[in-house]
Amino acid sequence: MSEDRYRVGSFEFKSRLFVGTGKYADFELMEGALDASECEVVTVAVRRDVLMPEGGKKADSILDHINLKRITVLPNTAGCFNAKDAIRSAKLSRELLEGLGNPGAKWVKIEVLADKKTLLPEPIGTLQATEELVEAGFEVLAYTNDDPILARRLKDAGATSVMPLGSPIGCGQGILNPGNISLCIEYLKEDDPGYPVIVDAGVGTASDVTIAMELGADGVLLNTGIAGARDPILMARAMAHAVQAGRDAYRAGRIPRKRYASASSPMEGVIAPTQ
Repeated sequence: MSEDRYRVGSFEFKSRLFVGTGKYADFELMEGALDASECEVVTVAVRRDVLMPEGGKKADSILDHINLKRITVLPNTAGCFNAKDAIRSAKLSRELLEGLGNPGAKWVKIEVLADKKTLLPEPIGTLQATEELVEAGFEVLAYTNDDPILARRLKDAGATSVMPLGSPIGCGQGILNPGNISLCIEYLKEDDPGYPVIVDAGVGTASDVTIAMELGADGVLLNTGIAGARDPILMARAMAHAVQAGRDAYRAGRIPRKRYASASSPMEGVIAPTQ
């Protein structure tokens, strides 16, 4: 069987697990978790105060703790609550990463959030930011609700990938609406089977990742499910196995669900029942 690789815009990967870099107790723990996850993409909220030197001395940057020979940085616009701020954040990320010669400057994960309580995506602002950033030359990965109509609109606006949520950010509730995720995947791939759909947010444990992959997603992005675990490194390893198990199960094709039992062994030749 050929290697199961896939493309997201101008990038090509084998690992289908995207991992965030927030909420870890320290950089050492983050490094261990990223290694254990075997991920090839990490998402980072790129900010000037994190990356720029102060007083002539380079600040300790999160990028100093990521193996950039193996991992591609995906900058995100975390913490933005309107399109204007998200667009500004994306352009700042590109400027900083270009200055560092980092290939992550080509793309951005857009988050335009509706409010601080739910952290749900704000659909109008997300669509607006996607349109403007595509026009500005970005490869946009759009974090959005599990709405197949909006997902198709974002693709039509030029999004390189649409990322429907499993459930709200950091909640650990898993895939709340598998029917809608399936519809998003169907709508986005109906005229382009290779279009990358990545389920993002809400993952609590390995089985949530497997479910997303069994539905036909091309990948899963998560952060809190690893960083908030009792043993983040062990959970990262579990997530790596889960994403591969789900992908293999999807490719293998599950048996149909039936109302009644179906015997595994043939009935012919069995001992006749006692009269």
